[in-house]
Amino acid sequence: MRKKGDIFWGWYIVAGAFLVMAVNYGARYCFGIFVKPLYLEHGWSRSVISLAATINMLVYSIGAIFVGRMLDRIAPRWIMTAGAICAATGFMLTGFVNSPASLYLTYGLLVGMGATGMGVVICSSSVGKWFIKMRGLALGVATMGISFGTMTLTPLAGFLGKYFSWRVGMFILGMIVLIVGVAVSQFLMRKTRPEDYGLLPDGDKISIGSQECAAPIVSKIALKSLFADSRFWTIALSQSLLVMVIMSVFVHQVAFAIANKIDSVAAASSLAAVSITGFIGQFFFGWFSDRLRDPKYAYFLGICFLLAGMIILNYTDSIGRLYLFAVIYGFGYGCLAPILPILTVDRFGRHVLGSIYGLLTFFVGFIGSLGPILGGIIYDTFGSYKYLWLINTAILAFTCVIILTLKKDRASGKRY
Repeated sequence: MRKKGDIFWGWYIVAGAFLVMAVNYGARYCFGIFVKPLYLEHGWSRSVISLAATINMLVYSIGAIFVGRMLDRIAPRWIMTAGAICAATGFMLTGFVNSPASLYLTYGLLVGMGATGMGVVICSSSVGKWFIKMRGLALGVATMGISFGTMTLTPLAGFLGKYFSWRVGMFILGMIVLIVGVAVSQFLMRKTRPEDYGLLPDGDKISIGSQECAAPIVSKIALKSLFADSRFWTIALSQSLLVMVIMSVFVHQVAFAIANKIDSVAAASSLAAVSITGFIGQFFFGWFSDRLRDPKYAYFLGICFLLAGMIILNYTDSIGRLYLFAVIYGFGYGCLAPILPILTVDRFGRHVLGSIYGLLTFFVGFIGSLGPILGGIIYDTFGSYKYLWLINTAILAFTCVIILTLKKDRASGKRY
């Protein structure tokens, strides 16, 4: 039992998830900064280079199925430790590639596998198991790590790429992932769920008297019933389309800015600008979801900001407009990481969060992985990103409509 005055262990889980996601996503989102240097050094087309990011996403999404199920049974620290070692190895070896095949093996396969063990499925599911009343706030704070990592590591990668080399940048990113990932996972992510340690969610000392206490714990869910549930597919489709847009922008945003005569360091910093407002958005949308009857409306609001930002990007030809896009789009981007696990728990329950979240991430990653390669193909075909941004705008408008059709929990409509 927790002693009086002790900090509820759930907040250590939040801190650990924040730091692990910071190094994981911060390092991966630096890939767009190295697209132009890879092109200049090797002469590979944008589609060839972007395929590495697509393979990374595919591997990540397939692995999510397995790590999600593992998390419902074992403590997250061993999954995260293995992921950190694998991803770090991939980053460091990427700094030595001299062919597309070696790029696909190191960044695509190794980093993708490692990222799965340090991704939102592990981190957000771990946090979601420790909170009910403050779930939105806890997940909002934890997922702020994604933006924090991006806004700190992308300028570093841009600096290293400009004044040293992209190879040095990859090696240093690998070292950061290794040191932070292993240390944090071993010290902060040791526990599974509060009930296993005589604790209650949110740090409560007495039963909250809700459905959580009255209903038996369900730790498994049949795939047949899940796949027959329209709520699962509505969430999967919405998040998949959003991630496809997000990944196409992250991989090609810097190259697009440079093509518009914007300095490379300033262009790389626009990724950090997206992350700064995303940092604020992740806290806001997590906090906001706790105050709504249905968290899908917080999701809808976030998508509207993404749509507004993408419209601005269509007309961006200066650093001023680039940063205006980054601020608006980044705030909307902040809704993705906290709201998906919140919606999943809201509809299906926290004790199967890892398994369902893992399945969702598989479908999301599979479709989302098309974003980078789609952007590369469009650029190689038309010599411009104009049509990519137009397609993204249409997709975001469509997703705004789709998310509003998401049905509430069939049984009671209560969160648990």
